[in-house]
Amino acid sequence: MLPYLFQQQLLCQKRGAGVGYPQNMAKILLVTGGAGFIGSHFVHYMLQHSDYTVRVLDALTYAGRRENLQEAEGNPRFEFLHGDVRSRETVEQAMEGVSLVAHFAAETHVDRSILYPDAFITTDVYGTFVMLEVARQKGVERFLHISTDEVYGDIEQGAFTEESPLRPNSPYAASKAGADLLARAYYRTYGLPVIIARPSNTFGPRQYPEKLIPFFTVRALQDEPLPLYGDGTQVRDWLYVEDHVRALALLLERGQVGEAYNIAGGNERQNREVARLILQILQKPESLLQSVPDRPGHDRRYALDTRKIRALGWQPQTPFEDALRETVLWYAHHPEWWEPILKEQAEYRAFIQQWYSR
Repeated sequence: MLPYLFQQQLLCQKRGAGVGYPQNMAKILLVTGGAGFIGSHFVHYMLQHSDYTVRVLDALTYAGRRENLQEAEGNPRFEFLHGDVRSRETVEQAMEGVSLVAHFAAETHVDRSILYPDAFITTDVYGTFVMLEVARQKGVERFLHISTDEVYGDIEQGAFTEESPLRPNSPYAASKAGADLLARAYYRTYGLPVIIARPSNTFGPRQYPEKLIPFFTVRALQDEPLPLYGDGTQVRDWLYVEDHVRALALLLERGQVGEAYNIAGGNERQNREVARLILQILQKPESLLQSVPDRPGHDRRYALDTRKIRALGWQPQTPFEDALRETVLWYAHHPEWWEPILKEQAEYRAFIQQWYSR
């Protein structure tokens, strides 16, 4: 920890403060990617359950939407900056006076990473490097890096622990694994107080309709086929977004720096089962299910050992069936949120056409 503490003392001396963190730094939390799905839920949670000023940095690319932060607008403790984590000048501005960082900003869709891997490398790897480097120079108190369970690859039996080797199988997973290793290196080399979160498949309201649950839901609402990869028996452990953000808030407060933490809901389900449940909730026929060729390198099963974060006092609170019903009905009751994406975003339509016409 010496490099970090030495840097912190220099920073305090430059600002005329005593040894320790400057008073203004202890009150600002920077959330990158805060206009995205999980990031926006985390922003709302922290505004409700902490006294931090929450500053969002988001590039507002296709999946980042300002309307996701509508409930935060007007809150005197909320700030928004439009910018890209790949821009060092932008990140330096965003991190001014910041004490805590929650780094969500990333390209996250596996299918897109197969078609356009370059965007994942530049955002997930280089963007994380920029964030870590500026955080080191600014002397932040904690840096929470949000990763994914996909860095481990797949597992036939048992569950991954935080000590399991990283064996990613898609360009997306590889980019996140690269970011994880950078974060670890900045902790070991510079003493930057990094904490890594590795969550399982997260779902809930306001998720961009390219991921399985919202994608199948909006297609079912329009009586369109649900394209199911291969035999549909791939297994995912589903995590409700509200349970996810509670875990992240806990790690930001009590997580051990330099450590990684698995977060999962304990809800292993086959993709085919999830698709059928969505159809049942919407009272749609199973004839909408349509098998399509499996995607390249598709992981068969994810499973996480979560004893480490449970030891801090966290556990999921929302039963999977209840959370899925709430999520599906949210999309059914809020077509004004997702219809413009389908109708107005030419980029979204082009991706769907290109990917599923393979």
